[in-house]
Amino acid sequence: MADGIHLSRAAIQASQLEQLRSLVAELFPGNAFYSQKLSAVGITFDIASLEDFSLRFPFTTKSELVENQRVHAPYGTNLTYPLERYSRFNQTSGTTGTPLRWLDTPDSWDWMLDNWAEIYHAAGVTPADRIYFAFSFGPFLGFWTAFESATRMGALCIPGGGMSSAARMRAIIDNGATVLCCTPTYAIRLAEVAAQEQIDLSKAKVKTVIVAGEPGGSIPAIRARLAELWSGARIFDHHGMTEVGPVTYECPKQPGALHVIESSYYAEIIDPTSGKAIAPSETGELILTTLGRIGSPLLRYRTGDLVKRPVRVATCACGRNELVLEGGILGRTDDMIVVRGVNVYPSAVEEIIRAADGVAEYQVQVSTNQALTELSIQIEPRADCRDLATLVELLEKSFQASFSLRVPVTMVPCGTLPRFEMKANRWVRGVTG
Repeated sequence: MADGIHLSRAAIQASQLEQLRSLVAELFPGNAFYSQKLSAVGITFDIASLEDFSLRFPFTTKSELVENQRVHAPYGTNLTYPLERYSRFNQTSGTTGTPLRWLDTPDSWDWMLDNWAEIYHAAGVTPADRIYFAFSFGPFLGFWTAFESATRMGALCIPGGGMSSAARMRAIIDNGATVLCCTPTYAIRLAEVAAQEQIDLSKAKVKTVIVAGEPGGSIPAIRARLAELWSGARIFDHHGMTEVGPVTYECPKQPGALHVIESSYYAEIIDPTSGKAIAPSETGELILTTLGRIGSPLLRYRTGDLVKRPVRVATCACGRNELVLEGGILGRTDDMIVVRGVNVYPSAVEEIIRAADGVAEYQVQVSTNQALTELSIQIEPRADCRDLATLVELLEKSFQASFSLRVPVTMVPCGTLPRFEMKANRWVRGVTG
């Protein structure tokens, strides 16, 4: 995509169809997983249209991939080429079950680097930037592709693996980093550590904070808090998964809305229960087909991410015609809990807590007593919070107003609750009776 020139909707869809046909043709017979899966339901590599693909091709689920890797250890059979062509290994974090191992060929890896180039372009990142990656660089995909794409662009890339939070803060300041990449939770944590260590955050030159890994980057209250902590830096959201790669980037003109990189993904939004397409403005599950990750592809993958299907009426204000997800990733199908008939998503709880302006950290207790699910919340106040009783009262009233539920809120001493470098795990589940 050239600067300021964006493909029309018709051109996007024509490219997707061409890529789909090439991808599926490449899977026969080399990719045993998909050759067998598609042949079992009478599908070959003929695709009449995008609609035909959505109607006839089956979903791919994480559970069947996990089972495939269990039976065909260690990597499963979703490999289009001989093993010697693969040069990259990653695996999912395993926060929602058994980790998935994922291999990539050099071509598939370059495809993901190209997607990150789109993200950087939308974020206004240039070769003149110095990018700090506050990331452990473990086996999950995380910011690995972001790091390599930035080095390819020519930006100075500073890894923060294996360092304490205080050491990372000093490195950010000492190296004059202008871009920070991390989770929303960890961006808050770094600012908290700076205050504890008497590190003057105003000396940081960070102008853009690129966040991922959690829905928080598209939640207004969290965005506002991050911008406040980081001296007015631009907060730029993005999301991806180890299984599919980097998928979205924040719209330059609509903060909190995410564009799908449709030159690389065919996206659908379905009802999680029926599997059918949903109407505009409804919330459903994001389904993705990776058009260029040919070495280890996914066809109609059920991501578990909940998004709002947009009402497409015109070209976006930014000039793009790619699918835009208002509010970003709203939650996950496996994260929602039902409390006395009310659907409660972690992102909605976090938005209420962060909007209260006085909370350093929190933990949600989910208890089940005789088949009834209840919520209670522990709050750790910020050091500058002067009226703890009012904060508790405000939160309880906010939960009542939003969910029509009584949610008890209790205060705990500073430093009591755990802190997180990567994805936060603030929801604790248990059985009380």
